[in-house]
Amino acid sequence: MFRFRIIKRDAKSLARFGLLITPRGAVETPVFMPVGTQGTVKAMLPEMVSGLGYKIILGNTYHLLLRPGPEIIEKAGGLHAFMNWRGLILTDSGGFQVYSLAKLRKILEDGILFQSHIDGNQYLLTPELSLEVQLRLCSDILMVLDTCIPYPSDREEVKALTQLTHRWAERSLEFWQCQKTEGRAIFGIIQGGMWEDLRGESAKSIGSLPFDGVAIGGLSVGEPCEIRNRMVEISVSHLPEEKPRYLMGIGTPLDIVDAVMRGVDLFDCVLPTRNARRGTIFTSQGLLSIKQAALKEDFSPLDPYCSCYTCRNYTRAYLRHLFMSKELLVYTLLTLHNLSYYGKIIKTIRNSLTKGTLQELRDHLATLYSKYNQEEEDGSE
Repeated sequence: MFRFRIIKRDAKSLARFGLLITPRGAVETPVFMPVGTQGTVKAMLPEMVSGLGYKIILGNTYHLLLRPGPEIIEKAGGLHAFMNWRGLILTDSGGFQVYSLAKLRKILEDGILFQSHIDGNQYLLTPELSLEVQLRLCSDILMVLDTCIPYPSDREEVKALTQLTHRWAERSLEFWQCQKTEGRAIFGIIQGGMWEDLRGESAKSIGSLPFDGVAIGGLSVGEPCEIRNRMVEISVSHLPEEKPRYLMGIGTPLDIVDAVMRGVDLFDCVLPTRNARRGTIFTSQGLLSIKQAALKEDFSPLDPYCSCYTCRNYTRAYLRHLFMSKELLVYTLLTLHNLSYYGKIIKTIRNSLTKGTLQELRDHLATLYSKYNQEEEDGSE
Protein backbone atom coordinates (compact mmCIF):
# COMPACT_ATOMS: atom_id res chain seq x y z
CA MET A 1 0.00 0.00 0.00
CA PHE A 2 1.02 3.62 -0.62
CA ARG A 3 1.44 5.60 2.60
CA PHE A 4 2.98 8.91 3.64
CA ARG A 5 4.43 9.36 7.11
CA ILE A 6 5.72 12.62 8.59
CA ILE A 7 8.79 11.91 10.72
CA LYS A 8 9.81 15.40 11.84
CA ARG A 9 8.59 18.97 11.49
CA ASP A 10 10.70 22.11 11.45
CA ALA A 11 9.93 24.32 14.43
CA LYS A 12 10.72 27.52 12.49
CA SER A 13 8.80 26.87 9.25
CA LEU A 14 6.22 24.57 7.68
CA ALA A 15 8.91 22.18 6.43
CA ARG A 16 8.53 18.51 7.21
CA PHE A 17 10.76 15.46 6.86
CA GLY A 18 8.67 12.54 5.65
CA LEU A 19 8.63 9.10 4.12
CA LEU A 20 6.74 7.87 1.06
CA ILE A 21 6.14 4.18 1.64
CA THR A 22 5.38 2.15 -1.50
CA PRO A 23 5.58 -1.48 -2.68
CA ARG A 24 8.79 -0.54 -4.54
CA GLY A 25 10.41 0.86 -1.43
CA ALA A 26 10.47 3.97 0.72
CA VAL A 27 11.52 7.45 -0.39
CA GLU A 28 12.54 10.20 2.01
CA THR A 29 11.03 13.64 1.51
CA PRO A 30 11.65 16.40 0.62
CA VAL A 31 12.67 14.73 -2.62
CA PHE A 32 13.70 15.88 -6.09
CA MET A 33 12.70 13.78 -9.10
CA PRO A 34 14.88 13.90 -12.24
CA VAL A 35 12.81 14.22 -15.39
CA GLY A 36 12.79 11.22 -17.74
CA THR A 37 10.36 12.55 -20.33
CA GLN A 38 10.57 9.82 -22.96
CA GLY A 39 11.62 6.89 -20.82
CA THR A 40 15.12 8.18 -20.18
CA VAL A 41 16.84 10.80 -18.06
CA LYS A 42 18.67 12.36 -20.97
CA ALA A 43 22.36 11.46 -21.39
CA MET A 44 22.29 9.17 -18.32
CA LEU A 45 22.25 5.42 -17.79
CA PRO A 46 19.59 4.37 -15.26
CA GLU A 47 22.38 2.96 -13.09
CA MET A 48 24.02 6.39 -13.03
CA VAL A 49 20.83 8.01 -11.79
CA SER A 50 20.24 5.44 -9.07
CA GLY A 51 23.94 5.54 -8.20
CA LEU A 52 23.50 9.21 -7.30
CA GLY A 53 20.90 8.19 -4.74
CA TYR A 54 17.73 8.89 -6.71
CA LYS A 55 14.86 6.49 -6.03
CA ILE A 56 12.12 8.17 -8.05
CA ILE A 57 11.99 9.79 -11.48
CA LEU A 58 9.31 11.40 -13.61
CA GLY A 59 7.93 10.16 -16.94
CA ASN A 60 5.64 11.90 -19.39
CA THR A 61 2.26 10.64 -20.54
CA TYR A 62 2.01 12.92 -23.59
CA HIS A 63 5.33 11.91 -25.11
CA LEU A 64 4.95 8.20 -24.36
CA LEU A 65 1.39 8.20 -25.69
CA LEU A 66 2.63 9.55 -29.02
CA ARG A 67 5.84 7.51 -29.17
CA PRO A 68 6.28 4.55 -28.86
CA GLY A 69 2.70 4.20 -27.56
CA PRO A 70 1.40 2.60 -24.35
CA GLU A 71 0.74 -0.71 -26.14
CA ILE A 72 4.44 -1.24 -26.82
CA ILE A 73 5.47 -0.32 -23.27
CA GLU A 74 2.77 -2.53 -21.79
CA LYS A 75 3.99 -5.49 -23.87
CA ALA A 76 7.52 -4.83 -22.56
CA GLY A 77 6.27 -5.28 -19.00
CA GLY A 78 5.68 -1.63 -18.17
CA LEU A 79 7.87 1.44 -18.19
CA HIS A 80 10.17 0.17 -15.42
CA ALA A 81 11.14 -2.89 -17.46
CA PHE A 82 11.15 -0.99 -20.77
CA MET A 83 13.73 1.54 -19.54
CA ASN A 84 15.46 -0.69 -16.97
CA TRP A 85 14.58 1.48 -13.97
CA ARG A 86 14.09 -0.27 -10.63
CA GLY A 87 12.92 2.71 -8.61
CA LEU A 88 9.59 4.53 -8.55
CA ILE A 89 8.09 6.38 -11.49
CA LEU A 90 5.70 9.31 -11.27
CA THR A 91 4.00 10.15 -14.56
CA ASP A 92 2.41 13.50 -15.26
CA SER A 93 -0.92 13.65 -17.05
CA GLY A 94 0.30 15.16 -20.32
CA GLY A 95 -1.79 18.30 -19.94
CA PHE A 96 1.13 20.71 -19.76
CA GLN A 97 2.81 19.25 -22.84
CA VAL A 98 -0.45 19.50 -24.79
CA TYR A 99 -0.58 23.15 -23.75
CA SER A 100 3.03 23.90 -24.69
CA LEU A 101 3.83 21.57 -27.60
CA ALA A 102 0.71 20.61 -29.53
CA LYS A 103 0.34 22.28 -32.93
CA LEU A 104 -3.34 22.92 -32.40
CA ARG A 105 -5.38 22.39 -29.25
CA LYS A 106 -8.87 23.05 -28.03
CA ILE A 107 -10.12 22.61 -24.48
CA LEU A 108 -13.50 20.91 -24.37
CA GLU A 109 -15.67 19.72 -21.51
CA ASP A 110 -14.72 16.14 -22.35
CA GLY A 111 -10.95 16.75 -22.59
CA ILE A 112 -8.28 18.39 -24.72
CA LEU A 113 -8.41 17.98 -28.50
CA PHE A 114 -4.94 18.39 -29.97
CA GLN A 115 -2.69 17.62 -32.91
CA SER A 116 0.57 15.81 -32.26
CA HIS A 117 3.69 17.94 -32.63
CA ILE A 118 5.34 14.89 -34.23
CA ASP A 119 3.03 13.91 -37.08
CA GLY A 120 -0.05 16.10 -36.84
CA ASN A 121 -2.38 13.23 -35.90
CA GLN A 122 -5.36 14.28 -33.83
CA TYR A 123 -6.04 13.02 -30.30
CA LEU A 124 -8.62 13.69 -27.63
CA LEU A 125 -6.90 13.49 -24.26
CA THR A 126 -9.58 12.92 -21.63
CA PRO A 127 -9.12 12.48 -17.86
CA GLU A 128 -9.93 8.81 -18.32
CA LEU A 129 -7.53 8.26 -21.23
CA SER A 130 -4.69 9.98 -19.37
CA LEU A 131 -5.09 7.60 -16.43
CA GLU A 132 -5.56 4.60 -18.72
CA VAL A 133 -2.25 5.36 -20.44
CA GLN A 134 -0.48 5.81 -17.10
CA LEU A 135 -1.89 2.52 -15.82
CA ARG A 136 -0.63 0.76 -18.94
CA LEU A 137 2.78 2.32 -18.31
CA CYS A 138 2.60 0.76 -14.81
CA SER A 139 3.35 4.08 -13.13
CA ASP A 140 3.65 4.13 -9.34
CA ILE A 141 2.21 7.63 -8.90
CA LEU A 142 -0.30 8.90 -11.46
CA MET A 143 -1.37 12.49 -12.02
CA VAL A 144 -4.87 13.51 -13.05
CA LEU A 145 -5.49 15.63 -16.14
CA ASP A 146 -5.79 19.33 -15.43
CA THR A 147 -6.05 22.51 -17.47
CA CYS A 148 -2.90 24.59 -17.87
CA ILE A 149 -3.55 28.29 -17.37
CA PRO A 150 -1.17 30.85 -18.89
CA TYR A 151 0.07 33.91 -17.01
CA PRO A 152 -1.32 36.51 -17.05
CA SER A 153 -4.91 35.43 -17.66
CA ASP A 154 -8.32 37.04 -17.29
CA ARG A 155 -10.00 36.19 -13.98
CA GLU A 156 -13.09 34.70 -15.62
CA GLU A 157 -10.95 32.48 -17.84
CA VAL A 158 -8.94 31.31 -14.82
CA LYS A 159 -12.14 30.61 -12.88
CA ALA A 160 -13.70 28.62 -15.74
CA LEU A 161 -10.58 26.54 -16.39
CA THR A 162 -10.06 25.88 -12.69
CA GLN A 163 -13.62 24.66 -12.31
CA LEU A 164 -13.10 22.41 -15.33
CA THR A 165 -10.01 20.98 -13.61
CA HIS A 166 -12.21 20.20 -10.59
CA ARG A 167 -14.78 18.39 -12.74
CA TRP A 168 -11.99 16.41 -14.42
CA ALA A 169 -10.61 15.50 -10.98
CA GLU A 170 -13.96 14.01 -9.99
CA ARG A 171 -14.18 12.08 -13.26
CA SER A 172 -10.64 10.82 -12.71
CA LEU A 173 -11.55 9.46 -9.29
CA GLU A 174 -14.64 7.74 -10.68
CA PHE A 175 -12.47 6.03 -13.32
CA TRP A 176 -9.76 5.22 -10.76
CA GLN A 177 -12.15 3.50 -8.41
CA CYS A 178 -13.14 1.05 -11.16
CA GLN A 179 -9.55 -0.03 -11.93
CA LYS A 180 -7.05 -2.41 -10.34
CA THR A 181 -4.80 0.12 -8.61
CA GLU A 182 -3.36 -1.74 -5.61
CA GLY A 183 0.03 -0.35 -4.62
CA ARG A 184 -0.33 2.72 -6.81
CA ALA A 185 -1.18 6.29 -5.90
CA ILE A 186 -3.16 9.04 -7.60
CA PHE A 187 -2.55 12.77 -7.06
CA GLY A 188 -4.97 15.62 -7.72
CA ILE A 189 -3.77 18.98 -9.04
CA ILE A 190 -4.57 22.48 -7.80
CA GLN A 191 -5.03 25.35 -10.25
CA GLY A 192 -6.45 28.85 -9.67
CA GLY A 193 -3.93 30.96 -11.52
CA MET A 194 -2.49 33.85 -9.52
CA TRP A 195 -5.81 34.83 -7.94
CA GLU A 196 -5.62 34.23 -4.19
CA ASP A 197 -9.28 33.37 -3.70
CA LEU A 198 -9.43 31.05 -6.73
CA ARG A 199 -6.20 29.36 -5.69
CA GLY A 200 -7.56 28.84 -2.17
CA GLU A 201 -10.87 27.48 -3.46
CA SER A 202 -9.04 25.06 -5.73
CA ALA A 203 -6.84 23.83 -2.88
CA LYS A 204 -9.91 23.27 -0.70
CA SER A 205 -11.74 21.44 -3.47
CA ILE A 206 -8.90 19.14 -4.55
CA GLY A 207 -7.67 18.68 -0.98
CA SER A 208 -11.08 17.43 0.13
CA LEU A 209 -11.18 14.64 -2.47
CA PRO A 210 -9.80 11.15 -1.67
CA PHE A 211 -6.51 11.54 -3.54
CA ASP A 212 -3.32 9.99 -2.14
CA GLY A 213 -1.47 13.27 -2.59
CA VAL A 214 -1.97 16.76 -3.97
CA ALA A 215 0.07 18.66 -6.56
CA ILE A 216 0.31 22.42 -6.86
CA GLY A 217 0.09 23.19 -10.57
CA GLY A 218 -0.07 26.27 -12.74
CA LEU A 219 3.12 27.88 -11.43
CA SER A 220 6.49 28.59 -13.06
CA VAL A 221 4.66 30.02 -16.06
CA GLY A 222 6.39 33.41 -16.03
CA GLU A 223 5.11 34.87 -12.76
CA PRO A 224 7.48 36.66 -10.34
CA CYS A 225 8.89 34.42 -7.59
CA GLU A 226 7.13 36.51 -4.92
CA ILE A 227 3.74 35.71 -6.44
CA ARG A 228 4.71 32.07 -6.86
CA ASN A 229 5.68 31.77 -3.20
CA ARG A 230 2.41 33.41 -2.18
CA MET A 231 0.40 30.95 -4.29
CA VAL A 232 2.28 28.06 -2.66
CA GLU A 233 1.50 29.45 0.80
CA ILE A 234 -2.20 29.79 0.00
CA SER A 235 -2.36 26.32 -1.53
CA VAL A 236 -0.64 24.60 1.39
CA SER A 237 -2.77 26.40 3.96
CA HIS A 238 -5.86 24.58 2.67
CA LEU A 239 -4.33 21.11 2.19
CA PRO A 240 -4.58 18.15 4.58
CA GLU A 241 -1.49 17.61 6.71
CA GLU A 242 -1.37 13.87 6.21
CA LYS A 243 -0.97 13.91 2.42
CA PRO A 244 2.23 14.57 0.42
CA ARG A 245 2.42 17.85 -1.48
CA TYR A 246 4.07 18.10 -4.89
CA LEU A 247 5.10 21.39 -6.51
CA MET A 248 5.25 20.73 -10.24
CA GLY A 249 8.06 21.91 -12.52
CA ILE A 250 10.12 23.93 -10.02
CA GLY A 251 12.98 24.77 -9.94
CA THR A 252 16.26 26.30 -8.84
CA PRO A 253 17.86 25.27 -5.53
CA LEU A 254 16.51 28.50 -4.01
CA ASP A 255 13.02 27.81 -5.38
CA ILE A 256 13.09 24.37 -3.80
CA VAL A 257 14.18 25.44 -0.32
CA ASP A 258 11.62 28.29 -0.38
CA ALA A 259 8.87 25.79 -1.16
CA VAL A 260 10.12 23.27 1.42
CA MET A 261 9.87 25.97 4.07
CA ARG A 262 6.26 26.49 2.97
CA GLY A 263 5.40 22.83 3.45
CA VAL A 264 6.07 21.16 0.07
CA ASP A 265 7.46 17.61 -0.15
CA LEU A 266 8.08 16.64 -3.81
CA PHE A 267 9.72 18.45 -6.72
CA ASP A 268 10.67 17.92 -10.34
CA CYS A 269 12.31 20.15 -12.90
CA VAL A 270 14.30 19.89 -16.14
CA LEU A 271 16.81 22.51 -14.99
CA PRO A 272 19.71 20.28 -13.85
CA THR A 273 19.57 18.08 -16.95
CA ARG A 274 18.61 20.60 -19.62
CA ASN A 275 20.99 23.25 -18.33
CA ALA A 276 23.82 20.71 -18.36
CA ARG A 277 23.25 20.11 -22.07
CA ARG A 278 23.32 23.87 -22.59
CA GLY A 279 26.56 24.25 -20.67
CA THR A 280 25.27 25.79 -17.43
CA ILE A 281 26.63 24.08 -14.33
CA PHE A 282 25.40 24.26 -10.73
CA THR A 283 28.27 24.41 -8.23
CA SER A 284 28.79 25.15 -4.55
CA GLN A 285 30.15 28.53 -5.65
CA GLY A 286 27.23 29.45 -7.90
CA LEU A 287 26.54 28.99 -11.59
CA LEU A 288 29.33 28.24 -14.04
CA SER A 289 29.17 28.49 -17.83
CA ILE A 290 31.39 25.87 -19.40
CA LYS A 291 31.52 28.00 -22.59
CA GLN A 292 33.69 30.70 -21.02
CA ALA A 293 36.96 31.30 -22.87
CA ALA A 294 38.65 31.73 -19.48
CA LEU A 295 38.24 27.98 -18.86
CA LYS A 296 40.36 27.03 -21.86
CA GLU A 297 43.41 26.50 -19.65
CA ASP A 298 41.64 25.89 -16.34
CA PHE A 299 42.70 22.43 -15.16
CA SER A 300 40.66 22.45 -11.95
CA PRO A 301 37.42 20.44 -11.49
CA LEU A 302 34.01 21.94 -12.13
CA ASP A 303 33.52 22.28 -8.37
CA PRO A 304 36.45 21.94 -5.96
CA TYR A 305 34.05 20.75 -3.24
CA CYS A 306 32.36 18.07 -5.34
CA SER A 307 33.33 14.40 -5.35
CA CYS A 308 31.13 13.24 -8.24
CA TYR A 309 32.67 11.12 -11.01
CA THR A 310 33.01 14.12 -13.32
CA CYS A 311 34.78 16.31 -10.79
CA ARG A 312 37.09 13.48 -9.71
CA ASN A 313 38.26 12.69 -13.21
CA TYR A 314 37.93 15.68 -15.55
CA THR A 315 38.97 19.33 -15.69
CA ARG A 316 37.10 22.42 -16.75
CA ALA A 317 39.45 22.78 -19.70
CA TYR A 318 38.69 19.28 -20.97
CA LEU A 319 34.95 19.63 -20.45
CA ARG A 320 34.96 22.98 -22.26
CA HIS A 321 36.86 21.37 -25.12
CA LEU A 322 34.25 18.61 -25.37
CA PHE A 323 31.38 21.10 -25.22
CA MET A 324 32.80 23.42 -27.85
CA SER A 325 33.52 20.38 -30.05
CA LYS A 326 29.98 19.11 -29.50
CA GLU A 327 31.29 15.75 -28.34
CA LEU A 328 28.48 13.59 -26.94
CA LEU A 329 30.44 12.56 -23.85
CA VAL A 330 30.17 16.05 -22.41
CA TYR A 331 26.40 15.86 -22.03
CA THR A 332 26.71 12.79 -19.83
CA LEU A 333 29.52 14.23 -17.73
CA LEU A 334 27.82 17.59 -17.16
CA THR A 335 24.40 16.03 -16.49
CA LEU A 336 25.94 13.64 -14.00
CA HIS A 337 27.49 16.55 -12.13
CA ASN A 338 24.31 18.66 -12.08
CA LEU A 339 22.19 15.76 -10.84
CA SER A 340 24.82 15.00 -8.22
CA TYR A 341 24.65 18.62 -7.08
CA TYR A 342 20.83 18.52 -6.84
CA GLY A 343 20.98 15.28 -4.90
CA LYS A 344 23.36 16.88 -2.40
CA ILE A 345 21.14 19.97 -2.12
CA ILE A 346 18.13 17.82 -1.25
CA LYS A 347 20.14 15.90 1.37
CA THR A 348 21.37 19.19 2.81
CA ILE A 349 17.78 20.45 2.98
CA ARG A 350 16.72 17.33 4.89
CA ASN A 351 19.68 17.61 7.25
CA SER A 352 19.05 21.32 7.83
CA LEU A 353 15.40 20.58 8.49
CA THR A 354 16.25 18.10 11.25
CA LYS A 355 18.80 20.51 12.76
CA GLY A 356 16.56 23.57 12.55
CA THR A 357 18.93 25.49 10.25
CA LEU A 358 16.84 25.81 7.10
CA GLN A 359 16.82 29.60 7.20
CA GLU A 360 20.62 29.69 7.21
CA LEU A 361 20.69 27.36 4.21
CA ARG A 362 18.09 29.49 2.48
CA ASP A 363 20.15 32.65 3.02
CA HIS A 364 23.24 30.90 1.61
CA LEU A 365 21.40 29.73 -1.52
CA ALA A 366 19.90 33.19 -1.98
CA THR A 367 23.42 34.60 -2.21
CA LEU A 368 24.27 32.09 -4.92
CA TYR A 369 21.07 32.01 -6.94
CA SER A 370 18.83 35.01 -6.23
CA LYS A 371 19.84 36.59 -9.55
CA TYR A 372 19.27 33.39 -11.50
CA ASN A 373 16.51 33.76 -14.07
CA GLN A 374 14.82 30.44 -14.63
CA GLU A 375 13.83 30.06 -18.26
CA GLU A 376 10.14 29.64 -18.87
CA GLU A 377 9.44 25.95 -19.35
CA ASP A 378 8.51 24.86 -22.88
CA GLY A 379 7.56 21.33 -21.95
CA SER A 380 10.55 19.76 -23.69
CA GLU A 381 13.34 17.78 -22.10
